[in-house]
Amino acid sequence: MSSSLNENELSYRVIGAAMDIHRSLGPGLLESTYQACLLYKLRKNGLYVENQKPMPLVFEEVNLEIGYRIDMVVENKLVIEVKAVEALHPIFVAQTLTYLRLGGYKLGLLINFNVELLKNVIKRLII
Repeated sequence: MSSSLNENELSYRVIGAAMDIHRSLGPGLLESTYQACLLYKLRKNGLYVENQKPMPLVFEEVNLEIGYRIDMVVENKLVIEVKAVEALHPIFVAQTLTYLRLGGYKLGLLINFNVELLKNVIKRLII
C-alpha cells in the first residue's frame, strides 16, 4: 500500500503519528518508550519499518561492523532518530545527517519527545 509514498508523504505520516503519541503520553518518559510506541503506530498504519537498523561503516574499502544503528527506517526511504532529551544538541543533527549520507537516504526526521510542544522541535533533515 504505502511503498509508493515518497519521502515527504512518509514524513507527514510519521509526524502525525509522533504528535498523536506525544498528545497521549506527554514528555518525561524514556526514549525507548516513545520509540516503541512510534514503531507500533507506524506498523499499525501499514508502513514497513525497520527498527534499530544496523549501519555499517565503510572505511578505505573495509566494511566495519562497529555497532551503529539507525533508530528507524520507514519504507526504505525515511530515517527517524528518536530522542527524549532536554535539548537537541548539534551532534544529534550531525549524527542523523551522517546516517543519511552513509545509507544513501534523502530525508530524515529528528524527533525530541521531551518537550511541551512537539511540533516546534521536529527537525527535517535533507541531503
